[in-house]
Amino acid sequence: MNQGPLAGVKVIELAGIGPAPYACMLLADLGAEVLRLERPTGSMSTLLGAYDTLSRGRRTVAIDLKAPAAAGLVLELVTQADVLVEAYRPGVAERLGVGPDECLAANPRLVYARMTGWGQEGPLADRVGHDINYAAITGAIAAIGEKGRKPVPPLNLVADFGGGSMFCIMGVLAALIERQSSGKGQVVDVAMVDGVTSLLSMAHSQRSAGIMSDDRGTNMLDGGTPYYDAYRTADGEYMSVGALEPQFFAELARVLAIPDLPAQNDVANWPKMRELFAAAFESKTRAEWIEEFDGVDACVAPVWRLSEALNDPHLNARQTLVDVNGSVQPAPAPRFSRTPGAVGAAAKPPGTDTSAALADWGIKNVEQLIADGVVSQA
Repeated sequence: MNQGPLAGVKVIELAGIGPAPYACMLLADLGAEVLRLERPTGSMSTLLGAYDTLSRGRRTVAIDLKAPAAAGLVLELVTQADVLVEAYRPGVAERLGVGPDECLAANPRLVYARMTGWGQEGPLADRVGHDINYAAITGAIAAIGEKGRKPVPPLNLVADFGGGSMFCIMGVLAALIERQSSGKGQVVDVAMVDGVTSLLSMAHSQRSAGIMSDDRGTNMLDGGTPYYDAYRTADGEYMSVGALEPQFFAELARVLAIPDLPAQNDVANWPKMRELFAAAFESKTRAEWIEEFDGVDACVAPVWRLSEALNDPHLNARQTLVDVNGSVQPAPAPRFSRTPGAVGAAAKPPGTDTSAALADWGIKNVEQLIADGVVSQA
């Protein structure tokens, strides 16, 4: 059993896709008992089977939330839970009879976390969307990419997992801490547009101070400076350079051994500096540059593909990635000295644990619920 720092915390997950499963994965990694309530047909992530990292570490109950007795079952489970996480469109949970009012009436100590892209209110609240859309209206997408070229979507890291999952986790933990003094639960409204905007705090500060432009690819951290960029090597691979501070820039210049290199902040000569850096890096392979910069404090590192990251010496030394029955997955993060988290069991088909899990949560009429089609056992 996972004895992480959240051991003893009981969570109900009304299964969705992407950011909500990831948030519940993190809670499970850190020791919470998460009961995943999902449709018998599963979700998009179910197609991954046992490789679905986001669904690891919790038991699954297959439930038809539209069945007449389903809401009653959820509310009975809520009486024993500390947290409920849902990521439906606004109003859906209410129509199913498991909205915040019903759940908090059943358990006033419940932390009810609801996560959406646009938020529970506002002109776009009822619209569909995905990570790229939520990040787009905040300005994040427009700020990422090369000068003169189209914006680049940064996978779904920014809105789904950064502005969504991480802020959901922070909200849940903050509400649990506050509950210790008040004795009361509350609703945590997680909107990805709010979270991404918060993540852009430094960018907004720099823009207000006049040191960041809306013209992507021209700023300090978007590849605009030649000493904060990625450079192609002789074998067609890339090295990352982040030599912002003068002492690191000096080490970069020393290893590259470029004659007549312009001063670091001679902006007028940045185009020339970039050309010199590009030519230097293309003179050797990535492996050769890794050796050249070994032990050098120049903020230079290889750009690995996902498949290559599996063999990175530093990640391997820290066991940052672990193998779970042939599925490579991230280890729990962050790490704790006394109560470490643990990687839970691999994802299971929907309903695998229906009978046993519901019985463990004190539900007496499991067989009747199965007979009535409210829940099903895989």
